[in-house]
Amino acid sequence: MTPKLPSINQSTPQNSTIKSSQKTKLLPYAGFFTIGYILASALFMMLQTQWAIDPKLTTILSIVVGAFIAIYKFTRHQKRSLTNHEMNRLTVVSVSIVWLLTLLYSLGLWWWLFDTVNREVFLNKLLEQPLPLVSAIIMIVILTLLTARLSLLVFNRLLTPK
Repeated sequence: MTPKLPSINQSTPQNSTIKSSQKTKLLPYAGFFTIGYILASALFMMLQTQWAIDPKLTTILSIVVGAFIAIYKFTRHQKRSLTNHEMNRLTVVSVSIVWLLTLLYSLGLWWWLFDTVNREVFLNKLLEQPLPLVSAIIMIVILTLLTARLSLLVFNRLLTPK
């Protein structure tokens, strides 16, 4: 009789954690992130009417609040912390949703707030010098991605269940 050797396809602890993390649905937690971001942004917009607060700072603080809410809800529901793969997915999905909502908000302002003369002036300036606007958008997207990833990492470590 030959001894039975373990098969390579058998489940190992590392493979089982990967499979369990793939089963975790992160969309509700991206929703919690987005709701926290929207609520914090609304609060900071109200505060900006009274005090001069830098818009980049309000964006960063809003993302930090959204990351805290998402991690808090995840650790309470799942009774574990996020893996690196899940954090990366949550970062990309959450920031994508936030920027999609920002785009919708901007389009709403474009159609309901600007008249045709303002739109024409804006488009002419954009076509003359597109680089400042494009570079500013790229920088703020990178800033939000980095802030979201770092916030998720820090709160994931701080709120890890015992």
